[in-house]
Amino acid sequence: MLYFIHGNLVDQEVDAIVNSWNMNLIPWWLLVPQGVSGSIKRRAGTLPFKELRRAGLLMPGTAFLTGAGELKCKSIIHVAALNCLWMSSPKIVENCTVSALHLAVENNFQSVAFPLIGAGTGGVNRTVAEAIISRVISRSRYTGDATIVRFR
Repeated sequence: MLYFIHGNLVDQEVDAIVNSWNMNLIPWWLLVPQGVSGSIKRRAGTLPFKELRRAGLLMPGTAFLTGAGELKCKSIIHVAALNCLWMSSPKIVENCTVSALHLAVENNFQSVAFPLIGAGTGGVNRTVAEAIISRVISRSRYTGDATIVRFR
C-alpha cells in the first residue's frame, strides 16, 4: 500500500527509512549534512554514517543498507541521489527508488518511508520527485507498505 503524509521522516514507525545521500565522495565527518541526512544524523547518531564508509564510492541511483543507530526503525537505506556536481535528476530519482525497493524486498522489510529524493539539494522539483517515486513504487514487486513523507 502506498501512503502520502506530511511529517518528519525520522519519526516514522517503519522497518526502514530512505536517506537521500550523495556519492560518498567526501567523508561524512567533513560534511555538515542538511535536510534528510542532517535530521537522520541528529537523531540516529553517527553510527549509520560510519557504517556507510564500507560502501565506498556510490554511483548515482545506487543504494546501501546500514543499521539505524538510535532511530526506532531497523535500518536505513542510503541512496546516492546526487551526482559528482551535487545535482540530481529525474533518472537518478527513479534509479534510487528502484534500488531502495530492491533492498527492501531483499531484506523482507514490510514498511519503508521515503523522503522526496533529489528534491532538496539535488534541485529536482518536489512534485516531479514525488510523481516518480510513487510511480516506481506502484509498478514494483515490493508488497509492503511504502510511505512518501512530505517534510513539514
